[in-house]
Amino acid sequence: MPFLRQFFSHRLIWLALLLSLGIGALFARTIWTIRTDEWNYASQTNSNLVHTLEQGLSWSLDSIDKSLEGVAREVARSDVWALPPDLRNRVIFDNSLRARGAGDVFVLDASGAIVLDSGASTLRRANLADRDYFVAFAKDGHQGLFIGKPVPSRVTGLNVLPMARAYRHPDGSFAGVVVGAVRLSYFNELFGSLDLGANSGVNLFRQDGVVISRFPYGESDVGKTIAGSPNMERFQREGNGVFVGTAALDGVERLYAFRQVGSYPLIINVAQAADTVLAKWYRSAAVLGGFALLLMVACVALAAMFVRELTLRQRVSAQLHEAEHHLRTILDNLPSAISYWDRDLNNLFANQVYFQWFGVMPGQLRGQHISQLLGPDVYAQNLPFMQHALAGQPQLFERALVDTRGQVLHALVSYLPDEVDGQVRGFFVQATDITERKRMEEELFAEKERVRLSLQSIGDAVVCADAQGAVTYLNPVAERLTGWQAFDAAGRRIDEVVVLRSPHNDAVLASSLLAAIQSGEGADSVRGVIVHRTSGQRFQVEKTASPITDRHGQVTGAVAVLRDVTDAVVMAERMAHLAQYDALTDLPNRVLLQDRAQMAITQARRDGKCLAVMYLDLDGFKAVNDSLGHDVGDLLLVQFAQRLKAAVRASDTVCRQGGDEFVVLLPGLEGVEPACGVARKILGSCDAPFELAGRVLHMGLSGGIALYPQHGDTFDALSRHADSAMYAAKRGGRMRFMLYRGPDTDPEVVQVDPAMTPRPS
Repeated sequence: MPFLRQFFSHRLIWLALLLSLGIGALFARTIWTIRTDEWNYASQTNSNLVHTLEQGLSWSLDSIDKSLEGVAREVARSDVWALPPDLRNRVIFDNSLRARGAGDVFVLDASGAIVLDSGASTLRRANLADRDYFVAFAKDGHQGLFIGKPVPSRVTGLNVLPMARAYRHPDGSFAGVVVGAVRLSYFNELFGSLDLGANSGVNLFRQDGVVISRFPYGESDVGKTIAGSPNMERFQREGNGVFVGTAALDGVERLYAFRQVGSYPLIINVAQAADTVLAKWYRSAAVLGGFALLLMVACVALAAMFVRELTLRQRVSAQLHEAEHHLRTILDNLPSAISYWDRDLNNLFANQVYFQWFGVMPGQLRGQHISQLLGPDVYAQNLPFMQHALAGQPQLFERALVDTRGQVLHALVSYLPDEVDGQVRGFFVQATDITERKRMEEELFAEKERVRLSLQSIGDAVVCADAQGAVTYLNPVAERLTGWQAFDAAGRRIDEVVVLRSPHNDAVLASSLLAAIQSGEGADSVRGVIVHRTSGQRFQVEKTASPITDRHGQVTGAVAVLRDVTDAVVMAERMAHLAQYDALTDLPNRVLLQDRAQMAITQARRDGKCLAVMYLDLDGFKAVNDSLGHDVGDLLLVQFAQRLKAAVRASDTVCRQGGDEFVVLLPGLEGVEPACGVARKILGSCDAPFELAGRVLHMGLSGGIALYPQHGDTFDALSRHADSAMYAAKRGGRMRFMLYRGPDTDPEVVQVDPAMTPRPS
């Protein structure tokens, strides 16, 4: 018998040794799993980080690109260049860069010279025709956005990443380039909050391998290329991903997480040194290895105690099993979910309802942490209640769950602390299904919320009133138009809050909303003016009103919708003006001139009087444009137009035909002499020099005159003859007017009173 007992003990020793070896193998596997998890965690973290950085960069570049696209669209318009410089700059650079890190915007002409600068009132002189982005558009025909090679700015001296778009003439030919820049220091500022450990950082490359930024390694590698390296080839081939590789610049093995930046030819990567990734694992492996060795030794030592404890444990286990059976039978038949969780939030008990709700058998749930059952989101929501329960405070709250059928289940949850001798050992959980009650509450709330959001999000003003005409609701747009806050307007008469005035005589119009309440029928749309309560600002609106009825057809109130049409009215008036007036000089254009000429010819025919048509042309205007630029030429045309208007009667019409050619219509004349007198006044208006952008210029003019009815009975005939006389004046020495005599007269034209013709000094 002692021999058998000794043999039996030896078998336990061997079993303990085998178990200790198993523990060692398990810990070895665990250590390797931890290493794998650590590596996977670093890969996932770096992937998320590079994705976040890529989204930030893509958003910034999108903002810059949209700004460049807006500037390119404006500078491609010929009418924008005809505007005065200050107004033109405001129009063109209204979309200028506002993104963080963005520099000034330059507009280059077809030769690469800077012609517009968003950052300086005085144009900075520089030619950027040798830049790669300019060559790409001018010679290679690149389309869309081009991101250049990082270079020091020729204007500011800072290292920048240029971004450019071309703009074109109406015929599609290349006109120039709009270029903006992102300071390279911006990328260091963007990446500056990152701490990835030693020999780790963030890199930004162009698609062709050119280095744009390497943080935190400084700017020594900016402009270098890693094209052809294995890492770069993988970046270019895959677009995004994670891999381990050796850096071409410093030979360090790193974990690379990389992505292409939006649709741009840029690649960003987060490069973390392999030693940095595994530094924590090295420490964990040492600790776990020591702990495994301790367990292996303890396992052999405990084998001797196993026999003595085994009998006692079996007896206690049988008793506990019987008690648990009785308790589970009772709790499994309750309609609520019942469970118990210890201080570490590990499950000790759960009834059968948990299987119906979560699809987990009570036996499988035992020992699990509560976060495994609830999931990370619900666990985070319930954690404060658990902490209060473990502090001895009972908790009662509602929570939404998704059951095994995928349906949302609403529960009333209570946490009851298990307190013994002043110490909380855990807490009991009881959760009762209140889904049906919650569904009815949610449907009522959702309906009210849809109505509220709809009224707040629409672009029109909405005003509601009750059956007595008292205001019950104003949406934000109605507050902006009327100047009344919703809480201040509540309870006031609708005709006090919303006062609609006639756009013709400012008389107060009757309230269509009150009419809708009284008649029970919707009112037709009416246009009027609303005056802001405090600022006095006036808004043109279109108002409609409809009654609100209950299910019995009784009127319970009314709703009015006001649409702001102020901008539309202003735009219509502006377009009507531009259709008949020159945009530069604000003189009538040829369309309006023809209308007035037809009226003047009809009037002259009826009254038996004459009218004159004058064609005028500035002498030497092309030379001014070529030598001083179109801006000075435009200023000269504006000043000359003002002098012309001052030299004629209020009933006369001065029209800009185009370029430096003007037409003057003189109705109601008694003969040729009044027309010649006006011609002398116009010639005299050029005596004074023109002051243009700090320069003083003396300008002359040549003009031709045709009279009705002597030289034609239609405006077209008079125009041709006056134009012919004007060119004869140019050939005859300029600074004079010539009067048309007729096709059969030799010479064809004669000078108007040459003795009194003024000459430019």
